[in-house]
Amino acid sequence: MAMDHAALLEVLDALKAGDAGDRVRVAAETMYQALIDTEVSATIGAGRWERSPARSNQRNGSRPRTLATPAGDLALRIPKLRTGSFFPALLDRRRRVDQALFAVVMEAYVHGVSTRKVDDLVQALGVGSGISKSEVSRICAELDDQVAAFRSRSLAASSYPYVFLDATYGKARVDHQVVSQAVVVAIGVRADGHREVLGVDVGDSENGAFWTAFLRSLKARGLSGVKLVIADAHLGLAQAVRTVLLGAGVQRCRVHFMRNVLAVVPKSNAEMVAALVRTIFAQPDAGAVREQLHTVADMLGRQFPQVQAMLEAAAEELLAFTAFPPGHWKKIWSTNPLE
Repeated sequence: MAMDHAALLEVLDALKAGDAGDRVRVAAETMYQALIDTEVSATIGAGRWERSPARSNQRNGSRPRTLATPAGDLALRIPKLRTGSFFPALLDRRRRVDQALFAVVMEAYVHGVSTRKVDDLVQALGVGSGISKSEVSRICAELDDQVAAFRSRSLAASSYPYVFLDATYGKARVDHQVVSQAVVVAIGVRADGHREVLGVDVGDSENGAFWTAFLRSLKARGLSGVKLVIADAHLGLAQAVRTVLLGAGVQRCRVHFMRNVLAVVPKSNAEMVAALVRTIFAQPDAGAVREQLHTVADMLGRQFPQVQAMLEAAAEELLAFTAFPPGHWKKIWSTNPLE
């Protein structure tokens, strides 16, 4: 299954926001260096320490090269040759390969990288003629080790009072057909405020069974201490949280809720409605917040009964943040870390 670049790059942004940026950087660095080494082997007709009648040159050390990428600066080694010079096509300024490369790296983080995917990338770089299947497998193995360590690492060392969940949809090729797939990301916040990407997964849809399986996989790795899950009103998510994360509340993202509200009012009234709804979250304490919600619901109900019904139906999940310290409110009443 191959996700489209846009969806994978969104996942990259989420991973970086959740302090997994260094893991992504190391994975990208591994991939770049492996492809550079592969290209120089193809250029001289032999791999490192390989005896080959096709050899036309020899390696002679390397020089450092820093490459700026979306994942951060990569510390690379450019091989030097005994005669002549070598500069990898991968680093040619005229080539735009970042998206292709990061699609491979992020696909690996989501559901594992394939030898076919790496082979396609190498072909696109113009070094496909000199790469063998065993070389492709070696590159995949190096990246897979990092991927496996990230996806299976234990979460038991810390507790995560707050967990942010969100999903994006992208096109994927499954069984020779292009279909829509959900890519979900979970970011946990420790008691000291440190954020960490807990997990990433891909599924056919965001139904209750999928969310339940995803949360159970996190719990099996040691996720504990969750008091509040912040998410949009995904189908089946609230029930999955109550089933798997006993005692945890669900905070409905206020940003997503506002979009839902504005979708049912005329554009000419959108600014007024949005301003009124925002006053709910501008109150100083929990009691005032709840009182303001009912006041706003009554005011809007005279002209927009559907908005009143939405506010009243979503009140408990929309105001779940009020059970926590006021200093945390702005951080936990929406999924902004993932947005």
